Amino acid sequence: MKYVLLLLCTTMLAFSATIAKAEPPKQTQIIEWRLAADQGDANAQVNLGYIYAEGQGLPLNYFEAMRWYRLAADQGNANAQFNLGLMYYYGQGAPQSYAEAVKWIRLAADHGVASAIYTLGLMYDKGQGVRQSYFEAVKWYSIAADQGNAYAKYNLGVKYLYGQGVIQNKAIAKEWFGKACDSGDQDGCDRYRELNLKGL
Repeated sequence: MKYVLLLLCTTMLAFSATIAKAEPPKQTQIIEWRLAADQGDANAQVNLGYIYAEGQGLPLNYFEAMRWYRLAADQGNANAQFNLGLMYYYGQGAPQSYAEAVKWIRLAADHGVASAIYTLGLMYDKGQGVRQSYFEAVKWYSIAADQGNAYAKYNLGVKYLYGQGVIQNKAIAKEWFGKACDSGDQDGCDRYRELNLKGL
């Protein structure tokens, strides 16, 4: 079974829109963020966490990233909560802990962070930090799919194909694979074509 793990370090894109994705921030910008972060600005703290986690403009330092994410997360910043959850998921800056990861990712998901919603579904699907539950996985995948997440659409197709957390229905599985394909997921296209060839 295929799981698309959207939890690579490069997916720590839940950060303040202030950071340009194309190039590292300038040192003057980093100094401004540090001053604002020291004054308790959560968005600046997320930005510092991100550039430490990615080594953009500052040396790669997961411990510093974790520190800044934690400060922002404790203020209720959903992007920081998600990124902090990813740090625990991978054991970057702290011992690896699915239980801590799911705690922070759930907070971000409850605030509507799309990547967190998908990731929470994935963690229920695989039983990481939570009791494994296809029913819960389907619930979270459905929310993420409604937000346009192609991987969630694909995983819903898998759940309907095998009857995991839902009543098995290959026609609905094919629909979800088609939706995943339409959203750019090649595996969704392949599965859709495969079911089509079988006359489903």
